[in-house]
Amino acid sequence: MTDSRHVLQFIERETGPNPTQSVIWLHGLGADGHDFEPLVPALGITTPTRFIFPHAPVRPVTINGGMAMRAWYDILTPALVRVEDDAGIRESEQMIADLIKRENGLGVATENIVLAGFSQGCAMTLHTGLRYPEKLGGLIGLSGYLPLADRAAPHWAPANQQTAIFLAHGTHDPVVALERGESTKRLLVSHGYQVNWHTYPMQHSVCPEEVHDIAQFMKSVLR
Repeated sequence: MTDSRHVLQFIERETGPNPTQSVIWLHGLGADGHDFEPLVPALGITTPTRFIFPHAPVRPVTINGGMAMRAWYDILTPALVRVEDDAGIRESEQMIADLIKRENGLGVATENIVLAGFSQGCAMTLHTGLRYPEKLGGLIGLSGYLPLADRAAPHWAPANQQTAIFLAHGTHDPVVALERGESTKRLLVSHGYQVNWHTYPMQHSVCPEEVHDIAQFMKSVLR
């Protein structure tokens, strides 16, 4: 049987020769892999690290009138979590898992891989990382939420129970309400996860203080 799954295209940046660790960074709705590529120098990671910035597949997005754009899954209602694109989320989960396996094939152990994402990319980072059967180095979720939250916990893998999680949100976010991020934090903490929670006086964006905090987190989980 042939595998009909979409193979993700991506941008690759290395901070030094022969990387021993990797960061897979997932963009938000309607953006692409170029969105967070400029952050690499600002993070100041000196250990040779491979940054992978994948482009989500192009698909129609219901809340945007069916317009086709890069999206990890369809957004069906403005409420984000009232009705969710279960199939699209699971499809993207498999594509992201394939990227992790690619890094393994290049000699990077799963425990030296960090998943990071913004908005929809945050949702996919949490969904994929918590279910992944091998321990990851860390999870970074920015301005997003956990999808399929009401039925997620039974699918979480014991391998990542102790994996450090960095969650951050803008206090004035008009796209993904702060409460969505806070409810995700509460759910994870209630299940014993180590959550580093940060808020910043910003909207649906990234600020310099946040970039500094992300860099510190990365340096703490990547050796």
